[in-house]
Amino acid sequence: MKTLLMVKPDTVSNGHYGEIISMLLKNRFDITKLRMRGFTRNEAEQFYAVHKQREFFPALVDYITSGPVVALQIEGDDIVRQIRTFIGTTNPADATPGTIRYMYGTSIQNNAVHASDSPDSSEKELAIVFSGF
Repeated sequence: MKTLLMVKPDTVSNGHYGEIISMLLKNRFDITKLRMRGFTRNEAEQFYAVHKQREFFPALVDYITSGPVVALQIEGDDIVRQIRTFIGTTNPADATPGTIRYMYGTSIQNNAVHASDSPDSSEKELAIVFSGF
């Protein structure tokens, strides 16, 4: 099974993506693809299509297109659950100490990383992020 972990633009711009990759490797996650890239508006709208009717959608698209992201394909058994546990809850203020979002997140939107929430989402998101790769 494979899933997506994506380091968000503000976390890339402040240089913490290397520390996050190091944490993943130290915890023996199997990174099988890695790519730094920007999103077009169209790609961002496809990526976050599940939120299209939500009021925060335009701001989310603006945010994710504001700079490069670092996308990682990670493989392993029960990997979606493992990665989501490793990164912590969506709100960094509620995240467990030692998780990525606790350490690097500053708000619900700027919570350092995105991780696919299901195998179906993983497949869709990996296809968008690694298209042409």
